[in-house]
Amino acid sequence: MSIRTLFAGLGLLTALLAAGCAGRSEPPPPQAEAPPPSSQAEPPPSGTAREDRYWLPALFATEQDEAHYYVSRLADRRFIDTYGGDEHPRVWYIAAERLGQIGEPAVPLLFGLIDTTDAYELMLVLYALQLATQDPALLAATGGDYIQLGTVLTEATNRENREIALAWWQRHGWRWE
Repeated sequence: MSIRTLFAGLGLLTALLAAGCAGRSEPPPPQAEAPPPSSQAEPPPSGTAREDRYWLPALFATEQDEAHYYVSRLADRRFIDTYGGDEHPRVWYIAAERLGQIGEPAVPLLFGLIDTTDAYELMLVLYALQLATQDPALLAATGGDYIQLGTVLTEATNRENREIALAWWQRHGWRWE
């Protein structure tokens, strides 16, 4: 009797699967038409996707290659991350922070952007310079002199911070000539 029950169960299972596969499918819901483009620009996304934050081009041969990549990402307002949780969210400027970690090899590339007309990019160039000029090897070569900015990460202080950076370059820029 158990074999009969087994075959009956298998037959019932086969019938149910066949009925489910042959069942009527519902038509896809109608798609709403895209709204007409507005005259106002959409706000930029809040940040870069996780895979873009940590993706690096293949075959970096030197820190200089990596520095070139991050310099090219400074003006990208989406190339950020956040930390600090929901209560105290803070922006992490990925490119500027990485350039600061690279240190001395990034300095001449960053000074190449010191005349940018993009206030956001200049703000991050100055911030990256403050970090990069604190490279221990560079501090040893400059006698502890690095770019010490007053207030960072505000576009309002770009002019005075740029002057501080240019004064530092006047003292130490000969190293990269």
